[in-house]
Amino acid sequence: MMPEEKGQWIRASARTPELTGKTHLCYFRKTLELAEVPEHLMLTVSADSRYKLSCNGSLIQVGPCKGDDQLRFSDTIDLAPYLKIGKNSLAAELLCLSRDPWNSNHGLFTAGLHGLYVEGVEAEGWRCRIDQHTAFPPEEEGFSPLHIHEIAQGDPACARWREPGFDDGSWELAAVCAPDEVPTVLRGEKLRQRAIPQMERKPRRFTLPVRTIPAHSRHSFVLDAGEEMCAFLQLALSGGKAAEIELLYSECYVLPEGKGNRLDSVNGHLEGYADRYTVGGFDGERYEPFWFRTFRFLRVTVQTADEPLTLEDLSYEETGYPLEVRTSVTTSDPSFAPIWDISLRTLRRCMHDTYMDCPFYEQLQYVQDTRSEILYTYAVSGDDRLARQAIDDFSRSQRPEGLLNACYPNKNANVIPGFSIYFILILHDHMMYFGDRDLIRRYLLTVTRILNYFKGRCTEAGLLDKVGGVNGKAPLWSFIDWAAEWMPTSGMPTAGLYGPITMESLLWLYGLQKASELADWIGETAQAVDWRHQAETLRLAIRQNCMDESGMLTDGLGRTEISQHAQVFGVLTGTLTEAEGRRNLLRTVGDRTITQCTVAMCFYLFRALEQVDLYEYTEEYWNIWREMVQNGCTTCVESPGSYARSECHAWGSLALYELPSAILGVRPAAPGYETIEVCPHPAKLTEASGTVHTPKGDLQVCWKRTNGELHLSIGGDPEAVRRIVSNKEQK
Repeated sequence: MMPEEKGQWIRASARTPELTGKTHLCYFRKTLELAEVPEHLMLTVSADSRYKLSCNGSLIQVGPCKGDDQLRFSDTIDLAPYLKIGKNSLAAELLCLSRDPWNSNHGLFTAGLHGLYVEGVEAEGWRCRIDQHTAFPPEEEGFSPLHIHEIAQGDPACARWREPGFDDGSWELAAVCAPDEVPTVLRGEKLRQRAIPQMERKPRRFTLPVRTIPAHSRHSFVLDAGEEMCAFLQLALSGGKAAEIELLYSECYVLPEGKGNRLDSVNGHLEGYADRYTVGGFDGERYEPFWFRTFRFLRVTVQTADEPLTLEDLSYEETGYPLEVRTSVTTSDPSFAPIWDISLRTLRRCMHDTYMDCPFYEQLQYVQDTRSEILYTYAVSGDDRLARQAIDDFSRSQRPEGLLNACYPNKNANVIPGFSIYFILILHDHMMYFGDRDLIRRYLLTVTRILNYFKGRCTEAGLLDKVGGVNGKAPLWSFIDWAAEWMPTSGMPTAGLYGPITMESLLWLYGLQKASELADWIGETAQAVDWRHQAETLRLAIRQNCMDESGMLTDGLGRTEISQHAQVFGVLTGTLTEAEGRRNLLRTVGDRTITQCTVAMCFYLFRALEQVDLYEYTEEYWNIWREMVQNGCTTCVESPGSYARSECHAWGSLALYELPSAILGVRPAAPGYETIEVCPHPAKLTEASGTVHTPKGDLQVCWKRTNGELHLSIGGDPEAVRRIVSNKEQK
């Protein structure tokens, strides 16, 4: 049995300012000689910034979770199942980031130590080698949040370096860091164990159309994964010294006029980001990019030199959060089945060690996106572990004036004032689904500081003043939605060019209302009363100053522009009466002269339609998703039409909530799901059935509508069934 070792940081000793100033890879190895395999050998490991740990040549762990300058994570692994009698190799590949926040990955932090933390295995005796053959250029000019794609060259000195038989005698001994060398956030006693599961990895493989490329030739081919994929890539090669390989990762084919049929390889072309690899020509050569790649299509282009190149294998491991889906729904409309499929796949691709807006372009956890993603996760799985981590992430991002960073973890400032309100909605959702009073108490100060920011920027008219503007032209970004009319103003209502934006006042109002419910629930009655008073004053001010003669809420003070968004949040906040809300929403439905909600805001549109008994009008908006399916999308796009940039944006996974929670009608009626509402909204369907997972157990719900009457049956876990408080029949 090996003795337990206290945790220490190790790093490469042969570091130079030039090297540590840029993103690079560093390899660490240790040989364990075992006379017997222990029953357990617990290794705690972390890295500044990211590691991939192998044992005896097999990848066993990727981590740590994303942290920041205030908090870092570690992982504990039992090595025993991977060990054998005799020589064993531990191998860790480290991604060491540049400290320049604009020239490295925006979501990954570094303290500049560029080291490996080990506890449970002796820190002495590790050997290391700095990779001088891999560079990480920006993926685009200007905004480049990833910096994960590589320009690499095969290094024969590192062939099979993860395997037990590798001779690392020429590698330098890793330096053990002195305690005063380790930044406070990285000290062993400060590291927090991960609270979410390890990401899953599923092996997959491409069938190659060509294996051997002759010398002095160029060959290109496209591989189709069959669906949008997040995966670690592995390319095995032989021969072909000095050949140049380009691996282009693309989400879809793009037509000259924009995106249409994503599979149109005849009229379209592939766009994306690439890795470039120069073949070393040595035995056992493999190229494995460090970070996972996102793609539907992979275009391989090879230019050989004096030797033929053989592509021995091209495989990949699908990766992502291990989401356990426990909800399923079928309806009389067959178009919902493929919509459910692409929605679920989208959510999976946007769940890793944080939620993500998109896995292809940014991989950043935005507050608005995450609110929707969390609700979709609750609806299909009841898992709140990633949600809890997101709540803590966002709270740590709070700025001195009270606003949260719009996306976090993020080394760069990116502030959208209205997004801080979605944090309050996230807390309210958690209250309703899980009823954790301690969690709400923990973050109520964060809520208070958010609302105080808005209170401090109130105009004489009682509205929220102009607090942001166009992205890149104002310190803060007043994004609301990627509506076509707002594209020139980067998703901000054009009324914001002239003064305060009604939607931002409505968001503030919504936050006050939900925050008062949070405060009431944890016994902060005085605070709840104060927030309700502020909310009522604001509600009246919006009605007085932002309503035109026809009763429509305008997009700004003294403006004539009208959007569906303002009417939606007018309903959700009670700024409009039910009769006014019905009238205003009916005017907007299908009227393309009025700015329409797009993918990001359809969740809120559907809630407003439901609230005023117009849920059947959601039918028209499902055509947005039907068009995705018809165009060959395997995930939900960021926004339809001219801004279909990202093919995978999980704020579009709306069906995951809508089918179980609205169409079957299963939702919490009191905090913690203590009581359960079953209130179906059939819309234009004739029947629906399914299993809906709740924290109190599964419910089986089935309804059919015949001759205008809805016949509902409910079964399932007795604990869940006994908590049902309403079965409202809907015609």
